Amino acid sequence: MNSKDCVKAVLNFEPAPYVPYGEYAIDSDTVERIIGHETYLRAKARTQTALWEGRRDEVVQSLKEDMVTLYKKLDCIDIVNLMSEACGLVPPKDHIPEKPKKIADGTWEDKKGRIYKYSSITRDITMIHDPDRWDREYTPEEFHFDENSMNPPDPSCFEVIDHVVDQFKEDKFIISYAGREAGLVLLGGMERGLTEYLTDPDVVQAAIDYETRLGNYEDAFFIRDDIDAIFWGQDFAYNTGPLINPDIFYEMVLPSLKARVENVKKHNVYVFKHCCGNTTALSSLFVQAGYDCYQSIQKQAGMDLRNLREIYGTEMCLWGGVDVSTLINGTMQDVRTETKESLEIARQGGMILGSSHSIATGCNYDNFMAMLEVISNDRKQTR
Repeated sequence: MNSKDCVKAVLNFEPAPYVPYGEYAIDSDTVERIIGHETYLRAKARTQTALWEGRRDEVVQSLKEDMVTLYKKLDCIDIVNLMSEACGLVPPKDHIPEKPKKIADGTWEDKKGRIYKYSSITRDITMIHDPDRWDREYTPEEFHFDENSMNPPDPSCFEVIDHVVDQFKEDKFIISYAGREAGLVLLGGMERGLTEYLTDPDVVQAAIDYETRLGNYEDAFFIRDDIDAIFWGQDFAYNTGPLINPDIFYEMVLPSLKARVENVKKHNVYVFKHCCGNTTALSSLFVQAGYDCYQSIQKQAGMDLRNLREIYGTEMCLWGGVDVSTLINGTMQDVRTETKESLEIARQGGMILGSSHSIATGCNYDNFMAMLEVISNDRKQTR
């Protein structure tokens, strides 16, 4: 049984020869230690600025070569996730980027007056100001979906994905993109978007319906041949609980999730859900939505593997284990202990081992290697 078969067995709650292991993402600082040179793979700010400067082909070549090298070197990883940021989808080959104006060190402004800033902690670039965020008015009429007016994505957007799939389709379990998630539609961004569910629910519902139909349309292009699963990554919770009342989530969001999952599964792939924060209050809704696997189990947000195993039983697979904070700040012995404890839970079935989120920027490299060592040794003993 190879990696692909082992992961599928766990997803189907069938016996597997060992506990499969994978990561949502491995950021560039760790990737570079493994492959031995600089990369654009999960180098979020570096990738963005290179694309702004029109170096699309340079970025694409790095992603193609370095992703294959990374997963060949880390042979204990069973999952290749092409969905995580700065990994898979790329601009079309003849794309002419609109480069924002640099207005200060690590700060840019685009033609619409939106401000972007570099974070030295996460090494990415995020929008910190949108002048239209609170002023723009939304109406239900603007969310009319017309399939005949849609333009299919350029095939070159999938250049990296198709290359990596071709390299690993026989052996590794491959996760990639579907159409947009729809889900928790936030008009005007997080703060305004959450208030709109209370102040203008009719507009929000129209937007959700539009995004759902658009996502269903996009699936035919985004779900590539020979992939095994798709991954959606929108967060639905804070560390203290859901972003919106579970009753509102049930009424307005869940029907969209069900429709999207149903459409995706027509393509004979599994559906994985990445969601940070404490989602305990939404657990039954995740099962109703039809997710096959839930990833990002954060201990610091009150999410406990043993309790989750009891909650979900054999209804939904879990993916997680070693807390990111332990990988960043713990000792190698802390990591070994936590990895062994997670393996013990995972052996009950229905679980993929990994970090609680990802191998994020700032992760202690020796700690990561210690986790991989425990996983590899366990695999030798159980096979």
